[in-house]
Formats: sequence, C-alpha cells, structure tokens
Amino acid sequence: MENGDDAVAIEASLAENVARLPMDEIDQYEAFSALTEQGRSISDIAGQFGVTELLVKRRLAIAALIPPVLKAYRDGSIQPETIQQLTMATPRQQKAWFKLFRDPEEHAPTGRRLKAWLFGAEIPVSSAIFPPERYTGNIVSDLFGDERYFDDAEKFWKLQMEAIIHRQAAFLEEGWRNVVILEVGAHFYQYDKVKCGKAKGGVVYISCAANGEIGFHEGWIDAKEAARREKEKARAATSAESGGTEDKPAAKPELTSAAMRYVDLHRQNAVRVELPKSPQIALRLLVASVISRDGLWEAQPENQNAHRHEAIAASVAGSPATAAFDAERDALRALLGLSAEGYLVAQERGTVSAPVLLARLLAMTDGEALRVLTFLMAEALPAGSAIVEVLGHLLAVDMDQWWSPDETFFALLRDKEAINAMLAEVAGKQTASIHLRETAKVQKDAIRHSLAGTGGRSKVEGWKPRYFRFPLQCYAKRKGLPHVTRWNAVRKHFEPKH
Repeated sequence: MENGDDAVAIEASLAENVARLPMDEIDQYEAFSALTEQGRSISDIAGQFGVTELLVKRRLAIAALIPPVLKAYRDGSIQPETIQQLTMATPRQQKAWFKLFRDPEEHAPTGRRLKAWLFGAEIPVSSAIFPPERYTGNIVSDLFGDERYFDDAEKFWKLQMEAIIHRQAAFLEEGWRNVVILEVGAHFYQYDKVKCGKAKGGVVYISCAANGEIGFHEGWIDAKEAARREKEKARAATSAESGGTEDKPAAKPELTSAAMRYVDLHRQNAVRVELPKSPQIALRLLVASVISRDGLWEAQPENQNAHRHEAIAASVAGSPATAAFDAERDALRALLGLSAEGYLVAQERGTVSAPVLLARLLAMTDGEALRVLTFLMAEALPAGSAIVEVLGHLLAVDMDQWWSPDETFFALLRDKEAINAMLAEVAGKQTASIHLRETAKVQKDAIRHSLAGTGGRSKVEGWKPRYFRFPLQCYAKRKGLPHVTRWNAVRKHFEPKH
C-alpha cells in the first residue's frame, strides 16, 4: 500500500472514531503518529478531526515513548500522570526508569516523584561527551550503584558545551545545512519535524537534557519548512509544464481579489441554476468529482479496518463478497482508464484529473455512468452504520451467499447466553438445555459438530446467526448491541405501512 493509501485509510478510521466520542486515547496517539509519518502537519490533523492542536501534540508525545513503556501503558500498568512525565524523558531515561519499574525488588518513581527523578540536579558521568579526565571538580561514586556523578554542574556544562560546539562544527563540515542546539531541558519532539536527508538540506538538532544527556538527531526539518518546500516543488512542476512561464513575475491582475470573488460567485450561480436541466451531465460530473476529490466533494472509502486483529482481516479479505467487490472495482478501473491499485476514489487530491475523467464519462452510456456511481456509494458505506441495516433490509440481502461461519467467528464468540441460544437453533432446545452449564468452548464445539454433521449429530444446512440477518437481532435478553437500537429508531420509515 502506498503512503497516500495509508494516510487516507488511517484518516477514515480515525474520522469514524471521532464521530463516536469519547475516543480511546491509545487509538488516537497511534493514528495521529501514523498520519504525521505520512506528512500530515499538527494543524492539518487538528483541523481534520475537530480537536485542538494541544491535544494532538499531547498524543504525539505519548506515541514517541519507547515501545515497552507504550505496551505497559496500553495494558494499564502505568497510570496517565506517570506517562505524562515520561514524555519529557530521554529514551535513555525511559529505559532506566522502565528497568526499575519491571524489577519487583525496586520502587520506580511515579507521578510527581518521577518528575523530580527526571530533572534532579545529579549529572551522571555517562552523560558527558567529553573525556571525564578533563573535569577539574570531584566525581562522586554511588556506593549502591554503578553510576558516578559530577559534583559541580557549572564546571560540567562548560566542558559539555565546548564538546557540543565541537560536534556542531564537525556536522557542518560533513555537509549538513545547519546544526541547531536546543536549550538545556528543551525536549526534541519528532511530531513537528519531517525526516530529510543531508543531500536534501536536512538539519541536525542537538538536545541537552537537564541531567546532561545529549541527543543528536540527524536529518530533520521543521514541518512548516517541509510544507513550504512541497509548495515550491509543485509550483516548479507547474512552471515546467507551462514552458517556464510560471517563473516570470506575474502581471498585476485587472481585478482585485474581492472583484474576482464577486465574478466567480455570479458565474457559479448561473451555472448552478442551469445544471439541473442536464441531469446526464450532472450525473457524470458527480462521478468525476467524487473519484478525483476535486472541488467540494470529499468521499472516504470504508477501509474495513480490523482494529489490529489479523484473523478478522484475513476472514474479510478471503470472503466471496470481497472477491466479487474487488472484481467489480477492477472492471470499473479499466472502464475509466484508471491505475489498477487502491480504492476507486483517489487517495490524494490532484492525482486524478476531474476534467479528463468527465470527458471519459461523457462518452459512456447512462447505464455505465450509473454503474460507476453505484459502486462509489458502495465503496463508501460505513461499516456498522444504520444505513447498512437499512440497505440490507431494502435490498433483501441474503448473507448465505456471501458468508458462512468460520473459525474466526467462533473464536470471537464470548457470551455464554448467546452461544447457548445459537446451540438451541442448530441442535434443538433440549441439547442446549443439557449443555447450559458447559463451558463456552464445549458449546461452540457442539455447534460446529451440528453444522458439519460430525460427532454423531445430523448436519444442519443454511444456519445463519441472528447477527447476519437484516435487520440484525440479538440473542442475549439484555439486547446490548447498538445496531438494534439504531434500526428500531428508523424502522418505521422502511417497513410497509398497514
């Protein structure tokens, strides 16, 4: 999958989650981190999902923690107040703290005590990037540990800064465009930077922790500078396509920006009122706009995110419905002359030309254009939504054609009340009653035997769990599935009126 595909998939999943606040902050920091790796700025992410830039920065700071700490936080072993303090720690400090944290014989500092531990006055000898023998003060040994400490911070920092300046000069001699030395105690955050090699004008950042630890971060540029470079690159490409005319100073326009906006609005108004008189053109323009993401249309394909569950992803990917849908997408790509990869909807603006696509659509029949439009709507159906319930009902969708119980389905079943009710459906109420006090595993095995005709049971054909009916139904009496609530709220609009 290309970077653009990744970014759009992440964005689609995150947008769906944001619409269902409150959202799991762990999902947020993972998704925000992935989006920054795809080149999205903090302001872009905040604006896209309706959250503050401060929230995005906080989540990205968590995402930058070392993996063992993140895992412990996800497991609930580390409390939020402690994780907040750890975002200000260097990787070495994080590793040292986590070593204490997982040692049952030690007591790792947490909460506010952790802040004092991180930013205390002690400067270990291991932090020095100069030969320790140059230090003229005293070096204190820890009788109960392996570390030694400098006793005079002023003398230490004088030597440390001299060594930093020397390293700065060495980086510049190696060809780096710039070497930025951060203030002592200022943390280097990757979330507002973009990777950039030396040959492309990358910068080296040198961070100085309060405990004297020095970090050398090679090959980064500010995110704003990266965005400016991308704009200049696009402008240069446009200039090359127009024969270099873009490089010439632009003549002063005969209309001011306000006047141009006035003209644009009146022209758009006239076209807008005439367009409905030509539905064939409007239909094709809609298709072209959705695919190319041109203008104000914004379509997000359902990326079928399995939420990090590989078995679910494999089950969906291997289903006959996926195969049939992919085949239709390939056929439409060929019909439209689009590249054979990713979703039908363009993953980035500007990668598909709306005018060129419109020209191709105008050459098609109404039936062909409707076929494309119908697929676009299907590609953007949000999984788990009320509209899926409604369409399944209206279209009389028969899941038997597209799905059958697989091992992933059984592995995901947990509720014994629901499992026992399923057993009653396939093997009868008496069998279900006999197995009522058995474990979920035993009852699921009994269902498997009934479906396969093994274990001395008669084979049951065509069984369909209530979860795969339209509308969806529950087994447990508590009716704890939101799909049922959503359907009940709108069912009166779609059921026959007596």
